[in-house]
Amino acid sequence: MLQAKFSVEETQAQFLNNFKVYGFKDKSSMLRKAIELFKKEMELESLRESAELYSEIYSEDDDLKELTATALNGWPE
Repeated sequence: MLQAKFSVEETQAQFLNNFKVYGFKDKSSMLRKAIELFKKEMELESLRESAELYSEIYSEDDDLKELTATALNGWPE
């Protein structure tokens, strides 16, 4: 596992010091979990933004709607 040095605010350090209260074996495992959750949150936000953009494009493009309707013709509902 790689090691890195971070600077945190005093309140953040106090929070990390309570790692046992939150069920972690050490500060590092708590921080790794926080990073993983943040990464997933950022990825989800990116997907939401992408979906909104596609939705906006689709709603404004009559040719795309027609193409989609044609492609769906014959598919079970």
